Amino acid sequence: MEFFIAKDNDIKKGLTTDVYFDRTVSILRKNGIKRHVIAEFTVSSLPDNYNYAVFSGLFEVLHLLEGKNVNLYSLPEGTIFHSTDSRGIPIPVMYIEGLYDDFAVFETPILGIICQSSGIATKAARVKYAAGDAIVLSFGIRRMHPALAPLIDRNAYIGGCDGVSSLIGAETIGKKPSGTMPHALMITMGEDNAWRAYDEALPPDIPRIALIDTYGDEKVKAIRAARLIKHLKAVRLDTPSSRRGDFPRIVREVRWELDIRGFSHVGIIVSGGLDEQNIKELKEAGATGFGVGTSISNARTIDYAMDIVEMEAKPVAKKGKFGGKKQVYRCSKCGTYTVIPASSTEPPICPLCGTPQELMLKPVLIGGKVTEKSEDNPDEIREYVLK
Repeated sequence: MEFFIAKDNDIKKGLTTDVYFDRTVSILRKNGIKRHVIAEFTVSSLPDNYNYAVFSGLFEVLHLLEGKNVNLYSLPEGTIFHSTDSRGIPIPVMYIEGLYDDFAVFETPILGIICQSSGIATKAARVKYAAGDAIVLSFGIRRMHPALAPLIDRNAYIGGCDGVSSLIGAETIGKKPSGTMPHALMITMGEDNAWRAYDEALPPDIPRIALIDTYGDEKVKAIRAARLIKHLKAVRLDTPSSRRGDFPRIVREVRWELDIRGFSHVGIIVSGGLDEQNIKELKEAGATGFGVGTSISNARTIDYAMDIVEMEAKPVAKKGKFGGKKQVYRCSKCGTYTVIPASSTEPPICPLCGTPQELMLKPVLIGGKVTEKSEDNPDEIREYVLK
């Protein structure tokens, strides 16, 4: 018995494709048909009326296609983009060129990679934007298959989360894992003993954050934890929804009671059922950090499609799509995008602010070889997203 997951080699062999791509390749090769095509990746609309998304998944796509005789041009990992430019032309986030039968079976896994990766990174960016300078930790790996933990935590981090909880996810981004303490520790040891043991057992560089809502009133327990732990960094409220009532009011009350007793340095971390909507009001109430789980790890995917738009240097897009090879430009000043035919030689001028726009689709894989500039650095990508 093994875990029900595709192995690395299974994915690279094309075994995770939809069967009709496999059949298509067989038919084309049986008939001796070789077609040089350009296929682009676009999204027709973004989920939940989002006005932007974060492009992610590029480096796994490179891992998948490396060694294949294809060229790949892409937005940089972590680029903020819209579904269309200012005129309503869909914005390609990547395009691939080569003989179609050389990459046909990889359409399914490529889409799976960028759809889920971009969805997680986009949700993390929205959550971090709502949280502002407050700490956001990714706590969502328990809601998804454990094989996905590195993917979830990496994309949560580059999208804007300040830390991740899983051991393997933290290793993936080159960081130490972040977390507090579980209710299980409180139940098995008792709250006072658990707080003391936690403080005594852990190295001094790990922030002391006390979980305070296992049994009693949050205000009472917050005060007690602050008195018991000398260098308490924060208290954590994970109050179940059945007991919350007006949750922002509880946060305000805890904040007030800590402050009047001289514990204004003790922060308040909130977790449980959070997204960008309720984070804003909890921050206004006094929360200084958030542990965000399901809304990030189970984020809506960004539903890209791959479509052949050019064959043997002629536009061939199906109805509903825009034919021909394209270039994507973005204004460095206001972020406005413009999509133009690749045959155009002059960079466009931003239609909104008049600034010359910058070319965004760059070569990342040529003849199956990864270009030197394509380097995975989670910290740099995260800063790019936040900027």
